[in-house]
Amino acid sequence: MQSTGAGKSRRAHISGLLAAILLLSVLLSACGNSDDNQQQASASSSSDGDVTLVIGAYSVAKDAVGEILPKFQTYWKEKTGQNVNFQESYEASGTQARAIAGGFEADVAILSLEGDIDKLVKAGLVKDSWQDEPYHGMITRSVVVLGTRKGNPLGIHSFQDLTRPGVKVLYPNPKTSGGAQWDINAIYGAGLKQSERTEGKKDPAAAKAFLAAVHQNIESLDKSGRASMAAFEYGVGDVIVTYENELLARMAKGAQYDLVIPDDTIQIENPAAVVDSYVDKHGTRKVAEAFLDYLYTPEAQEIFAKHGFRPVDENVFKTHAAEYPIPSGLFDINYLGGWDEVRSTLYSKRGIWYQVLAGI
Repeated sequence: MQSTGAGKSRRAHISGLLAAILLLSVLLSACGNSDDNQQQASASSSSDGDVTLVIGAYSVAKDAVGEILPKFQTYWKEKTGQNVNFQESYEASGTQARAIAGGFEADVAILSLEGDIDKLVKAGLVKDSWQDEPYHGMITRSVVVLGTRKGNPLGIHSFQDLTRPGVKVLYPNPKTSGGAQWDINAIYGAGLKQSERTEGKKDPAAAKAFLAAVHQNIESLDKSGRASMAAFEYGVGDVIVTYENELLARMAKGAQYDLVIPDDTIQIENPAAVVDSYVDKHGTRKVAEAFLDYLYTPEAQEIFAKHGFRPVDENVFKTHAAEYPIPSGLFDINYLGGWDEVRSTLYSKRGIWYQVLAGI
């Protein structure tokens, strides 16, 4: 009997220990859930506080974008009560696109070429519906122009004048400068326009010969548009082929040049897009999409116009029509068959541009 009582006592003791262990386990579990809830609450609180938006833009847009950012900060604060801060990066458009595709986590990309956004689509970072935005995703326009020394001493008025003996021409290399492709497109397209007038149809062979004739007078083929402009400012060359907005920006800072808009030239279109993969990773989609929308507002479009860009907003453009005359022979990328056709015919390994470089 004594043995049986001792056994019962031991079983009761063990049962009590098991109950205590179970209770402790429940309490620890509750504690853990409480910590998780606190962390979730903290994260939620953080998401309702300040937000940082990372902007990856091409260098020419720096001054205009820099003026737009504080305007958007005020707008967003008044609308939502939330403070938005910016981290900014400005590079040549092609360089910026490669950086974003390579892991630079920009929330919004503002680039020079449609093709540079396409690189981000191919990298799986931007949805292929990015052109569903207003104006097919383009936030600004410009045209390719000619910059000459003050007073235009050589009487330059068209791309045809760049073929004259002794005229020293500057434009960057489209192999290293994405924006330089607009310059080459403009010259090649002007050659097509000329062939239409003389032959009654587009003649790619005549346009290639025209591009080759201009290229024979190249004084310097720099790696970027900014490098080309720097060379021109140092006194290299007689004429620079460049963006209207780039030349206007330099002239506004006191540079002594004349700006010549050829009758036959191309309309430049500059895109912007939300980088979907990164905004979803950062939790910044709402503010990133709002910022992209803001770039189309009259306020932002006025700032772009102030810095030499042609506004995409029709009403804003009308107020600046006298500043931005439309050339009689203006054409766009579709005149050349669209970007896919241009990349294939002009810039492929055996394309027209590389034939011109090789002299074949």
